[in-house]
Amino acid sequence: MQIQSLNLKTTTTDQLISQLKQGLPADKFDQLRSKLNVSDNALSKIVQISRRTLDRRRITGRLATDESERIVQVAQVYDMAVDVFGNPQKAERWLKKPARGLGGKIPLEYSDTHLGAQEVITLLGRIMHGVFPG
Repeated sequence: MQIQSLNLKTTTTDQLISQLKQGLPADKFDQLRSKLNVSDNALSKIVQISRRTLDRRRITGRLATDESERIVQVAQVYDMAVDVFGNPQKAERWLKKPARGLGGKIPLEYSDTHLGAQEVITLLGRIMHGVFPG
């Protein structure tokens, strides 16, 4: 299992779960923020990490398990969008604009919950297969 945008390479889901339980390095937040081209505040809101907590995590060097899961969740959405649209710039644009398939909601913001992220991934799968316009 690979999470391209975070440079996480694991061969099994168990390995990824183990990494999540240990907590990802705090710099994975910054790595994802850079890929998405959003502010600290914007990504903090999406992954539900307060600025004060983020500052503490940067000092300790590790994210908590739940924070790590949310970072991976958004990274998976981003990676799928890059696969579907062919390049990071197109993926980033699509993730930041209202999507008809989400009732006019913005895919990146909709990815702030597990169910929302799954809906975005489902929509991206439909777009990839020509079943539903974005």
